[in-house]
Amino acid sequence: MSMVGVIGYGVVGSGTVELFEKHREEISKKVGRKCDIKYICDLRDFPGDPFEDKLVKDFNIILNDEDIEVVAEMIGGATLAYEYTKKLLERGKSVVTSNKELVAAHGAELIAIARAHNCNYLFEASVGGGIPIIRPLNKCLAGNEIKQISGILNGTTNFILTKMIKEQMDFDSALKLAQELGYAEQDPTADIEGHDACRKICILGSLAFGKQIYPEYVHCSGISGITPDDVEYAENAGYAIKLIGTVKPAENGKVLAIVCPRLVEKSNLLASVDDVYNAISVVGDGVGDVLFYGRGAGRLPTASAVVGDIIDCLKHHHKVLALSWEDCFDKDYVADYKKDQVSMYVRIKAEDAQALKSAISEMFGKLMYIERAGRPDNELAFITPHMTEEDIDLNLAILSHSSEIASKIRLL
Repeated sequence: MSMVGVIGYGVVGSGTVELFEKHREEISKKVGRKCDIKYICDLRDFPGDPFEDKLVKDFNIILNDEDIEVVAEMIGGATLAYEYTKKLLERGKSVVTSNKELVAAHGAELIAIARAHNCNYLFEASVGGGIPIIRPLNKCLAGNEIKQISGILNGTTNFILTKMIKEQMDFDSALKLAQELGYAEQDPTADIEGHDACRKICILGSLAFGKQIYPEYVHCSGISGITPDDVEYAENAGYAIKLIGTVKPAENGKVLAIVCPRLVEKSNLLASVDDVYNAISVVGDGVGDVLFYGRGAGRLPTASAVVGDIIDCLKHHHKVLALSWEDCFDKDYVADYKKDQVSMYVRIKAEDAQALKSAISEMFGKLMYIERAGRPDNELAFITPHMTEEDIDLNLAILSHSSEIASKIRLL
């Protein structure tokens, strides 16, 4: 019999156990031998839990049990989870996880350890929850040169922006609602400042381009500065504001990776992705533009991806799956985003805003001004032509001497 261990019995861990046990007979048929979860490791007590007989508190019980082939790591974070994962892989036990923080920080190292000990480290659930994206990138799209990956990778921020767009809520009210509904944590920093999305785009970029992209090298900005005024201007110009993670090849073998709010044209499918849903657009030279869409988080959607990885590891026991990228500690591997060509939405405030139009035109050349209902006389909003962000910032620095730069948001 093939045995599985689960470490961490929180939201995703309990969902993984529930889904595995519900489909245990079908899983056994797919694997070709009987399978079961032997232990669930968690420091807490769960009196009356249907799987209470499987609960243990000592990680070493799972580590030292030779019957356990695969372990689902559901602890989260990059400290204990890292220590436990290394020990498991070094014992030849495959590990599956939804832990994007750990994969983004140590993915290359852990994959290499797994390969050296004839086992696997799989993490389909770390990006997009239940949306299949890691396998398609690694297998179905492997014959393509990837031109760009762009995605809405965080359901919390997408829910907040949807409420701001559809119901004209301000940011604070939308965030409070997200917390009340359980979509946002009491400390929402990782979501609203883009750190969660950054980890995920780093994982996708590492897989697509073959070298580890570390989150600390990637520019990341969140949605806390977005106002209803920005939303209205964007809507009037035919755009929706979304938090987008993007990675693409740059010159000299580098990659360009960035996470930030973007104005997305309504004709782009990403613009119509609302509420807690995620979507990831992949552009390949052969396949063109493909979109992966679905619930990017949640107990059972994420557990679905974890269980899929468990099955894959059980089916390929003592067989290394082709999933890898090189480690890379070169900070310059991630190109300077300021050198990239981009158009920018800009909103300024000045005592005599209209008088600045001629100066703005001299700086930027042909641009598009945007209107909104009740626009105050001291405000202007416009979209710059395509130029390097570095040059846009130089112009805005000059403009800031006579006005306040209230907002600037990149276009996708």
